[in-house]
Amino acid sequence: MVYRPCGKNMQSSACLLHSVFNCLSLTAGPLGLAREILEKDAEPFFVLNSDVICSYPFKKMLELHHSHGKEGTIVVTKVEEPSKYGVVVYNPTSGQIDRFVEKPKIFVSNKINAGIYIFSPTVLKRIQVKFMSLEKEVFPFMAQDGQLFAFDLEGFWMDIGQPKDFLRGMALYLSHVRQTSPERLAEGDSFVGNVLVDPSAKIGQGCRIGPSVVIGPNVIIEDGVCLSSSTVLRGARICSHAWVQSSIIGWQSVVGKWVRMESVSVLGEDVIIQDELYVNGARILPHKNITVSSPDPQIIM
Repeated sequence: MVYRPCGKNMQSSACLLHSVFNCLSLTAGPLGLAREILEKDAEPFFVLNSDVICSYPFKKMLELHHSHGKEGTIVVTKVEEPSKYGVVVYNPTSGQIDRFVEKPKIFVSNKINAGIYIFSPTVLKRIQVKFMSLEKEVFPFMAQDGQLFAFDLEGFWMDIGQPKDFLRGMALYLSHVRQTSPERLAEGDSFVGNVLVDPSAKIGQGCRIGPSVVIGPNVIIEDGVCLSSSTVLRGARICSHAWVQSSIIGWQSVVGKWVRMESVSVLGEDVIIQDELYVNGARILPHKNITVSSPDPQIIM
């Protein structure tokens, strides 16, 4: 994803960014397609891999980027086993990146690319409108030219490209919200632990929701629902007395009455789970009407 800051004097994260377009993770070529937009002025723009989560320190990144005045700033995060990753070697005082080392056999750094960047428009001269890897075909040459700096991330970071990791990352994010802006979290007899509920969602009576739950816009949770360690996306409905744990409920999907879902079950968009079924670790593609239980993990196409 690519974003532009809403001016240098940003007052809140809500006005920090506006979306330009989506692009493939680690792919530079689509940036060239937005050249006319991104080169309209000299303001930098953010590029984010869509499969990572952290506290997103955009304001601090922008301040650092302006302070060094070079082409690029990338967020780096510490890992316990750097030999599994491509690591970033940089000057800890200035932040200037020296080089990248892929899966080092001996220790050279324990910091890896976190997939969050801010670039000045001048970086676009390095990018052609074709498939290009930022990590392999752009960053090494920026570092060689002294044009790339590192921003040390504080706090949590996680790759959330898989459903199980997405739910873990969601829990980390909710813990971060609890520490930084607890007023955003739901309170009341129905809620346990960290729960984030969109104001447009409707919650029935006698529910037990949480811990680690995100409920999106226009969601309907009927009476007596038990919901934990799960995300419910826009427009979904969970019918009365359903029990949902460690699952992702897709847009406009319906979970029937007395349904039990668990073990990282994932519903695509517009999936209907009929009443009184059991779904255990199933990955269900969009627009399906499920009429029988799925007791064993499987992909339903």
